[in-house]
Amino acid sequence: MKNWKKMLVASLACSAVLGFSYSPAEASYELNPEVKTVTPALMEASEIGVLKYENPQMANYTNKDAIVVTSFGTTFKETREKTIEATVDAIKAAHPGVKVVTAFTSHIIIDRIAKNEGKKYPTPEEALTQLKADGYSRVALVSLDVIPGMEYSYVKAVFHEYKEQFKTMTCGTSLMYWQGQEEQPDDVIEFLQAVSSQFPKMGKDEALLLMAHGTPHVSNAYYAVIQAKLDALGYKNVYVYTVEGWPSLEDVIPKLKANKVKNVTLMPIMMVAGDHAHNDMAGKDADSHKSVLESEGYKVDAYLHGIGENKMIRDMYVERADDAWDALQGNKGADADHIKMMK
Repeated sequence: MKNWKKMLVASLACSAVLGFSYSPAEASYELNPEVKTVTPALMEASEIGVLKYENPQMANYTNKDAIVVTSFGTTFKETREKTIEATVDAIKAAHPGVKVVTAFTSHIIIDRIAKNEGKKYPTPEEALTQLKADGYSRVALVSLDVIPGMEYSYVKAVFHEYKEQFKTMTCGTSLMYWQGQEEQPDDVIEFLQAVSSQFPKMGKDEALLLMAHGTPHVSNAYYAVIQAKLDALGYKNVYVYTVEGWPSLEDVIPKLKANKVKNVTLMPIMMVAGDHAHNDMAGKDADSHKSVLESEGYKVDAYLHGIGENKMIRDMYVERADDAWDALQGNKGADADHIKMMK
């Protein structure tokens, strides 16, 4: 369980802007007495960290609890088993006897798996609808997203759409969320310490390129934070680049040239080693990252494993699930770890 400072829902900066103050006794916040009218928009704007909603109209309902684990998904069966399913299994092991449902946010991937494998994964909406029909009254929504980008926004939107249908509902954070600001934990450092366990040993003329997904969402800024913290930790010639965001491979190549790098290892920092890893990163086409680098004269190796294969990463996801679960249970100290939401 993280302490109240680490999961504080509103930082001092947010408090100053929105007119909130916070109470260490509750480890949450209170509205400034000068604020006479609290609108839903004001409350929603201040929602940070693990979200929780309690429906006063269902206060007398019997507790029947479940966990919904959400992921974008992948059509690559082997890596799905080693990453997503292995992570869900770890969450199940941490919560024996609890109903745990895996839901995919990519409707295209759901359809392709159903067609090619005969296996049907639900969307988060379908999973919650079924749990409601089966009599579950309290649900912890857990995300396997790496950063709080567009996919995580989808999960949060599902939380807000369905929260009033349950007695209690919580929504956990993505793998990386806090960055050490205002005495919060530093999820980015924790992530780098975990993923660095799979870094190869490198000489002066070697480099490691960490391939992230990238996003048009403002959370693309996380990649700059990751790079800054890599540098602060003293990793030499380790660079983050993205498939669909900034920085791109083209942004990194000048750094390789400036440092006289000759050998490059490509490594995805995505949950799975799916299409992006096998094709965009390490494919044989002329526009793959491996081919582009080879055309620039570099010797290139590819590490084709998703971060979900890393036990330390899976343990982090279990921690994120535990945060959402503890908030759902209202365990001692749990109210110190989630947002006090408008009842």
